[in-house]
Amino acid sequence: MELAPGNNQIGVVFEEFELPASVVLLDSFNTTNQAVLVVGEEEDDFFGKTSGTGYSRLSYNANSNFPKEDAVLDSVLFRLNVRVISGTDLDQGKAYSVHKLTENILDTAYYNYDELLYEETPFASTEVVFGEETDTLVSFPVNQEFAEELFADLKDSVFFQDPFVFRDYFPGIALKGRAGDNASIGVGLGTSTGITAYYHYEGDTVSSTYSLLTSVSLSGGGSAAARNFSGIKSDRSGTPTQVVTESNQAYDVGSLVGIKSGMRMAIKLDTSPLDEFLDTLSGVTFNQVLLEIGELEPQDETERLPANIRMFFTDSNNEVLTSSDGTELTVQADGFPQVQLDEDGDEIPSTSNPATLFYDSEERVYSELITSHVNAIFRGKLTRRDWLIYGIDSKQSLSQLVVNTNRIKVKVIYSRSR
Repeated sequence: MELAPGNNQIGVVFEEFELPASVVLLDSFNTTNQAVLVVGEEEDDFFGKTSGTGYSRLSYNANSNFPKEDAVLDSVLFRLNVRVISGTDLDQGKAYSVHKLTENILDTAYYNYDELLYEETPFASTEVVFGEETDTLVSFPVNQEFAEELFADLKDSVFFQDPFVFRDYFPGIALKGRAGDNASIGVGLGTSTGITAYYHYEGDTVSSTYSLLTSVSLSGGGSAAARNFSGIKSDRSGTPTQVVTESNQAYDVGSLVGIKSGMRMAIKLDTSPLDEFLDTLSGVTFNQVLLEIGELEPQDETERLPANIRMFFTDSNNEVLTSSDGTELTVQADGFPQVQLDEDGDEIPSTSNPATLFYDSEERVYSELITSHVNAIFRGKLTRRDWLIYGIDSKQSLSQLVVNTNRIKVKVIYSRSR
């Protein structure tokens, strides 16, 4: 770059500063019909004990042939479509049980704090060694008494002529993990999860089947997951997060903060140091501004980290701010507009391209460029907001991370004339 002799010099400056962090328990959220059930028991020193129980209706196919009176039962299996696995010691057995509900899943919204009554004794259970598997199909036998009773009812078919009669007969299932296993799974619902009865007739060489599945047939063809939800319980006693008792309050829990999906615990970042920093500047150009979270505290490689972490705008009530159409407001991806014009021609926060933190598995650091965002604040185009940090997979997993508060930093490279 050619400059007027003796007039100007270009200076490139690097600065970094920390963003104060706390934790916030977000409002309870609707887990109805996520198509993935969160099932399992996890425990650690920061979040305590977290339990996920999955609830789902079953459905029958009225167009399939029911077994006739002379059908002979071979076996009844429960099939489980495990979509994702997270936990420690996955080379050791993890146990799961299937219980019959004793109350119906209603046509209403269910939240992560909801639960239903079910029979204490499971009608099917198994222990699985996952090892290096990240997803798998598991089949295991139901207990003999349940199998014989179900098969007799299938042959009679009286409970399978009307969906409401069927729901009273079989309200649905609850899927549970075993306390102490420190593992959770995401169970995919549909034609791969449910009960299948295998039977034959005298002289048959191949078994026939009849299934009760966690799916429903659609009028236009195909199928969708049956009505379902996940209930999450949290016992944080004896941990730094035990003081977190009320939703939408920011808590100082010490030198560590964390995100825990399922229970909806988020990190709140106080971004006021941005104002303090920008107030000292004039006539500068931002070359790069980076938000960096990490190095994370140690956890097993087989423990799932939150996915698609975003920076949601929040207010003094620790609620996520939304646009007039209800879209959640977030920091926008670098290089994209941070503001847009509304119908009156006024500038409002853009919502088209949310920024997502990138995870470096070798450095164990989340980061994202926020150059455009900071520049918009500096130029007066955008009002600075504090952020709530969490993954958008929070309804479908118990993923987590923990980080020291002194490892949450903004790193800035800018140029100025002097």
